[in-house]
Amino acid sequence: MYFEKPGAENTQKTVEIVKKAVEERGIRHVVAASNEGRTAKLLVDANINANLVIVTHACGFRAPGDMEFPEDLREELIKKGVKVLTTTHVLSGAERGLSRKFGGVYPVEIIANTLRMFGQGVKVCVEVATMALDAGLIPYGEEIIAIGGTSEGADSAVIMKPAHAANIMDTWISEILCKPKNRN
Repeated sequence: MYFEKPGAENTQKTVEIVKKAVEERGIRHVVAASNEGRTAKLLVDANINANLVIVTHACGFRAPGDMEFPEDLREELIKKGVKVLTTTHVLSGAERGLSRKFGGVYPVEIIANTLRMFGQGVKVCVEVATMALDAGLIPYGEEIIAIGGTSEGADSAVIMKPAHAANIMDTWISEILCKPKNRN
């Protein structure tokens, strides 16, 4: 599925595409980015029949000390068996701090920007899947579905085998289920 443009208006359709792929292909793990919880709620409400891992923005992403993902929603999701991960972003994190301070570009930023050639959401898919794998929330060597978006909502989903951050170049994207075909 190719969406005309990126954004939150594609979230419901992305969830439907993911649910269908889980059912048809027997995928057992779904990892999704959710900054404020709207995408997480839609996935829970859709009864995705898989291990669901929600990856939030790191604390301080928007402003120092600020946590975007509501604590009450985190607790509610965990009670429903959803795993919620908040940690440093693997494709930016400390390296972004170095580039901001000293200028220039560093290898992980090159990886992130290369993935953005497929869209911001595809980059996010790789990032959150790697983070979930490194946290031990999904198994190594198994195909999963990763969901990402552009700014708000979900507009991209891929079937992939993530690799640990230490071996990120071994990551394999098997299939792009959906993504925007235009940037704006």
